[in-house]
Amino acid sequence: MYKHICTFIAVVSTLFCTFSHANFLPLNNFGANPGELSASYLKGAKDNTNLIVLLHGCVQQGEVLAKQSGLYALASKKQFSLLIPQQSQSNNIKGCFNWFSKQDIEKNQGESLSIKNMISTLNTQQNFTNIYIIGLSAGGAMASSMLVNYPEIFTAGAIVAGIPYLCADNLITAIACMRSGPSQQSSQLTQLVKQKNSSNNNWPPLSIWTGTQDSVVNPINAQQLAIHWAELSQSSPQPKVSNHPGYKVSQWQGQNKLPDVELIEIENMTHGIAITPDIANGGSEAPFVIKAPISTVQYLLNAWEI
Repeated sequence: MYKHICTFIAVVSTLFCTFSHANFLPLNNFGANPGELSASYLKGAKDNTNLIVLLHGCVQQGEVLAKQSGLYALASKKQFSLLIPQQSQSNNIKGCFNWFSKQDIEKNQGESLSIKNMISTLNTQQNFTNIYIIGLSAGGAMASSMLVNYPEIFTAGAIVAGIPYLCADNLITAIACMRSGPSQQSSQLTQLVKQKNSSNNNWPPLSIWTGTQDSVVNPINAQQLAIHWAELSQSSPQPKVSNHPGYKVSQWQGQNKLPDVELIEIENMTHGIAITPDIANGGSEAPFVIKAPISTVQYLLNAWEI
């Protein structure tokens, strides 16, 4: 009897896991793939022209993160499209995007080009009006490079527990940046980015998230990134700060009086993305998916008016 019960549970679990990912479609034939990444996507309604690109963190599967964070449920409800690039262990033993590898973060090279081609392929099929990117941890660091190298693609972006682009270009400087923050001042990061993309003067609005107790990626990274992006987008020099139960929001306004840059600092939170599992579509707790007074995904969708 015990064997039969265990077999039944195993079969049901397998069926549930298969079903739970049934709506994700593989994205094949998206052009050059020098980063050797794979991808899947969730197709939205024809009249919904919003696409969100989700870049997972280390030791994560992007589709699972989409579900745990509440993003999948909200995409299904609101019928926008999701693109999930996926790293493999053959590229990185911990399944991290190689955000510190020059061959992967330079414009039109490596993983950066692979992700760009995935977006372009979907955009050709559906002609999106708005394209957003959310990155967590290593995915956040890769999102930084995408926003710098291809700002014309994105309507806005969010970097969660991530690192500024050009903070590191090898494994040694990557570890130093994670532990202590950028070796460069914010003004130096701004100058380096301008040199990389001197023809661009229109930078996407950026939402930056950190936990004040993050011991994996020093919160200094988020703070320096916010100041740097405000300088880059020529926003107000001083942020407007609002305090909420359990978190603080600092916003740097553009000439249109709307926030070009914001920094959300969540009290006592460690390394991960914030969820609120007690509300509908608020996500579910998991490693690096952390219960908090605010949901990263729900906040972003409201801010982006999706």
